[in-house]
Amino acid sequence: MTDQNKLFITSALPYANGALHLGHMLEHTQSDIWARVNRSLGREVRFLCAEDAHGAPIMLRAEKEGVSPEEFVEGTRKEHWHVLQGFNISYDHYHTTHSKENQFMVNKIYNRLKANGHIETKVVEQLFDPEKKMFLADRFIKGECPKCGAEDQYGDNCEVCAATYNATDVINPRSVISGATPVIKESLHYFVNLKNFEDMLQDWMNKGALQDQVINKLKEWFEAGLQSWDISRDSPYFGFKIPDTEDKYFYVWLDAPVGYLGCLKYVCEQNGEDLEDWIAPDASTEMVHFVGKDILYFHSLFWPAMLHGSGIKVPDSVFVHGFVTVNGKKMSKSRGTFINASTYLKYFQPDYLRYYYAAKLSDKIVDLDLNLEDFVTKVNSDLVGKIVNIASRCAGFINKKFAGKLSSELHNPELYQQFVDSSTEISDLFIARKYSAAIRIIMALADNANQYISDMAPWQAIKDEGRQLEVHQVCSSGINLFRILITWLAPVVPDTAKKAAAFLNTELNDWNSIQLPLLNHEINKFKPLITRIEMKTVDLMIEDSKEDLQSLDEQQPELTGPLTDDPISAEINFDDFAKIDLRVVKIIDAQHVKGADKLLQLTLDLGGLQKNVFAGIKSAYKPEDLIGKNTVMVANLAPRKMRFGLSEGMVLSAGPGAKDIYILEPNDGAQPGMRVK
Repeated sequence: MTDQNKLFITSALPYANGALHLGHMLEHTQSDIWARVNRSLGREVRFLCAEDAHGAPIMLRAEKEGVSPEEFVEGTRKEHWHVLQGFNISYDHYHTTHSKENQFMVNKIYNRLKANGHIETKVVEQLFDPEKKMFLADRFIKGECPKCGAEDQYGDNCEVCAATYNATDVINPRSVISGATPVIKESLHYFVNLKNFEDMLQDWMNKGALQDQVINKLKEWFEAGLQSWDISRDSPYFGFKIPDTEDKYFYVWLDAPVGYLGCLKYVCEQNGEDLEDWIAPDASTEMVHFVGKDILYFHSLFWPAMLHGSGIKVPDSVFVHGFVTVNGKKMSKSRGTFINASTYLKYFQPDYLRYYYAAKLSDKIVDLDLNLEDFVTKVNSDLVGKIVNIASRCAGFINKKFAGKLSSELHNPELYQQFVDSSTEISDLFIARKYSAAIRIIMALADNANQYISDMAPWQAIKDEGRQLEVHQVCSSGINLFRILITWLAPVVPDTAKKAAAFLNTELNDWNSIQLPLLNHEINKFKPLITRIEMKTVDLMIEDSKEDLQSLDEQQPELTGPLTDDPISAEINFDDFAKIDLRVVKIIDAQHVKGADKLLQLTLDLGGLQKNVFAGIKSAYKPEDLIGKNTVMVANLAPRKMRFGLSEGMVLSAGPGAKDIYILEPNDGAQPGMRVK
């Protein structure tokens, strides 16, 4: 462990343009466990995160939703924070990059970089969308990678070969916004000269801040030669304006990592602390970032260079993890394995997933597979069958036979000491981010505890009046061994630990408290701390994910324009079209759908025949305003079983989305049941 007692920990900032899924939760869980372990060991921790709020995607999404970017970001921030709290992620504060604190830090860093000669300007050729009338951010350009030729890659980096490049180098580019072929226009841009930092970065790289796999990747980039980093974007753009310019904005990837410091500045101001005590180059603090491998380039080159060039402490560690796969494959919407974090929380406690991730995480950059059958088996076997089982086997005897009070001596103090002697090894493994290795030791010791209780068989000994003291001491030993195990696991399964603390009548947030056993100590009545999970519940979650995503995709497709030069990408012949039975229907009832954000349940009259349809038009219509209206439906669409019930067709609507969705309304002469030709 470091001598620096102050510890500043961050996770990569969630982007405010979509829901959090189980892939996101890997990083938040990994960093949260690390923060909780360090707190338990007595360090002064600031565990912080924020909403990544800026960029063209946010601007365009807010425009589509009919709200300001600020309103859109705040709504998403609240949703993300609700999910993070649901998973017990213990951030000391969750901020936003669109804040006065972040703007102050961004301008401070930029002005220092400029004063120190690290900012340069030059005219660049940039891709411009002739239909949308705007310069295109890298993420709004797709095409073939100029390095390896992989198709459908974004305009700044390749997900296949990990190459980074200029958007103008993309082969056969297209605008993701409109589908148009971009044209090249000139624009004045601002750059950070990364070559000025090569010696510093190589020195920093070799001081233990990075994993070996990251160092090897950086060496490749050094050999290829560092390029100046474009930190500006043209108007229109949602972000912070570059000082002394009229229409230039900081690129989101400049102000996003600065958001770590903006959040820290806010917390320091709230607590009456001096920010410099945390971020000065000679500050006696440790700064650790947890990030995914997809943003390695920004955090291992740009970020430390920016900090060093502006006189701010560089990170002590940038810890990189892999992605999450489900059942051995990339998360898939069609298979239902693209699971939103909020959907998971409808079916399972957060501790289940937190434990499974911890049991598989190492200090290496490898993808973690969430095998759902293994997930069920491991949670049931380890948490229920091993850990909680110890408490449940012993608690009844203590409560019923010994008035809820533990004995004054342990039956096997040597076994207790064996557990205590493993504590440093386990904490060291957690601090080294070798969570799976720590979990293996904990579970091996849990096996020892269960074997000890089985060998002593208190359920048999209690029948012998002469062995009552032995039973009291054996069960008290079991409870104390459980207390050690759950103290170690508290950072991993905080919900279960909270219930265990109530049962044990003691706190579990001090790693070193286990040095002394609980003797002559009153415990409370045992209640189930965690329950077994069933595969059928996993199946329900998968079906829920699949139906939610598919139904909403079908009901309300994204209207982003054609993705090829030909706007009609999949033709059907006349015979196919003739099979579609379009009928005038009357909406005789409309209701909200419990648990659905975008659906209304419509009861439709086809002229004596009634059908039930779920329609994704909730954002545009109140149910009471639809009753009595005529509309048009596809009457011969095969019924679709959804989580909310059976949908027996589809009503026709059009529009860009949000409040601008319009159902077809035939003229007054149309009667329910009439065929539309």
